[in-house]
Amino acid sequence: MHADHQAFWFPYRETPEGASLGFPEALIMLAPFGAIVDALMGGKLERIEEVVKTIRNSLAQAKFGGAQSMRLGPEDYMRLFDPGFVQLVGVDPAKLKQAWDATPDKTASDVRTAVNRADRLPAETKKQLEQQLVGAIQRLDAGKPVLASAVKAPRVVETVGLLFATTTATGPAAEEFWGEMVMPLLFTGAPTTFPPLDEEELKAAKTGVDPLFLFLDIVPHQFKSPEEGLLGVFPVETLAPPAPEFRSTQAPRLIKVNPESLKEALAAFDATRTRESIKKFGEYLKEKGGVAGGEAQGAEEAKMMLDAAMQLLTDLKAAVVPGREIFVRRMTEAEASSEGALGVVRQALSAPRIILAP
Repeated sequence: MHADHQAFWFPYRETPEGASLGFPEALIMLAPFGAIVDALMGGKLERIEEVVKTIRNSLAQAKFGGAQSMRLGPEDYMRLFDPGFVQLVGVDPAKLKQAWDATPDKTASDVRTAVNRADRLPAETKKQLEQQLVGAIQRLDAGKPVLASAVKAPRVVETVGLLFATTTATGPAAEEFWGEMVMPLLFTGAPTTFPPLDEEELKAAKTGVDPLFLFLDIVPHQFKSPEEGLLGVFPVETLAPPAPEFRSTQAPRLIKVNPESLKEALAAFDATRTRESIKKFGEYLKEKGGVAGGEAQGAEEAKMMLDAAMQLLTDLKAAVVPGREIFVRRMTEAEASSEGALGVVRQALSAPRIILAP
């Protein structure tokens, strides 16, 4: 594939192998291990050749059709396909049911009206939403509830539910950032005393590592957290699809979670106190002789990361309230970049309509 078509690997976490093949001249994605295993298990090696033939035909059509002028690379595919971003969403369950019980025709009409009412959106963005979002809703099974298309078009059904039922949501952030920075800060809390430092930890501090990173590495959690699970905090046995109709979908992107494991830490969370604790830890390092001269390595990066983490946790605390269901939403970088526009549409959907009397 590489020799003939310049195929390349790109990270794709929805495949068992964690990667997939992309092609520079056509938007084609292939997970070859699955196709090969299926062919071997079925004793039908000709299936592999059928896959190769299909790819060659698609590449030829793209090359001579002129539909795609720009060559794509691994970063482009990763941005478009890999759901590496995560958002936590608070949802009104009654509004979610109402949205999914509606028919596609009514939903498409309501969303189109909201897009047209969204004065803050540029005309070009409105046009894209009309073509892509409203068009996708119209292609759902006509005359049936939106939820009936969960297997056929899970992403569209998820989007409809979130458009109508979201009450509070965090911003999107990389999954690794949630697991390695945001949640550890939440469970570490805002301690006022710190553990003794060993030689290795002092040595790391003296090399100029920013106190934030050492705080995460050295200071124990004040609140008990699950040892493993989604984002390191939601036990696997508590995860659920948003509705039974999603059970047969592969690699769900919208996952219902139980926030019980977060509640104690969220109740105590205070962004100002957390910042003060990290600052005090930096002073503790200095007191113990573990601070290098000059600005710490990655100081600007650490500040940006801390600001982002505090905002995410503030939003999460606002989302986890009685009467709301909490969902983890996985999305691609491209989807994350469009979240601002969808937020404007959500506001337009929930805003009261002013009808002038004749």
